[in-house]
Amino acid sequence: MIEANQPPLLKWRRFPWKKQPIRTTNWKVSAMDGVTVIDHPLVQHKLTIMRRKETSTGSFRRLLREISTLLCYEVTRDLELTIETIETPIQEMQAPILEGKKLVFASILRAGNGLLEGMLDLVPSARVSHIGVYRDHETLQPVEYYFKAPEDVAERLIIVVDPMLATGNSSIAAIDKLKERGAHNIRFLCLLAAPEGLKNFRSAHPDVPVFTAAIDSHLNEKGYIVPGLGDAGDRMYGTK
Repeated sequence: MIEANQPPLLKWRRFPWKKQPIRTTNWKVSAMDGVTVIDHPLVQHKLTIMRRKETSTGSFRRLLREISTLLCYEVTRDLELTIETIETPIQEMQAPILEGKKLVFASILRAGNGLLEGMLDLVPSARVSHIGVYRDHETLQPVEYYFKAPEDVAERLIIVVDPMLATGNSSIAAIDKLKERGAHNIRFLCLLAAPEGLKNFRSAHPDVPVFTAAIDSHLNEKGYIVPGLGDAGDRMYGTK
């Protein structure tokens, strides 16, 4: 059995001065069908600091921006390239460049903007969509209040971002809205996921791959990820 937050097929090295084994893995490990855990050491290190309850609002916000750049690198790993002729200061050459229309980053408000900022640092030419969905804390169901996206989303790759995949209801609702506009090439990126949320999400949208930095243990009675890191929006904006 694979424990929560513990990807399979790990390699271990032991050092004489270390009491605990040091884990070495590839950049990503598939935890289940359609789900990728981004297991880079820098991602895991920054995530641990974000989890600490004493981490300040400013530090949390900065770390989220930094980690989102690393996550974006992985979720865009297989973008299609084409070749064009350019001139360097030395000579002409055939060089690779991204093919097709610009990406769309779709942020689920409000916490999704924390991931969005770092991703735009890496891909500044990306188009941006904002999807206003919040979770009713009594029913745990999504409440929609805003939607804005490029008109040609059906022709673009869309990466939907939200730090937490807890129940999965808000993320499912957001992708429902995008599909209503004709979007079909969609990926979902989050910082933390709960097994319950992954199950719900994959059931609703089996065609949408999920990328996450960690899969935690479970949801508590209030619908929060355990052990988690609290409410990402409140910690990012200092509102609680």
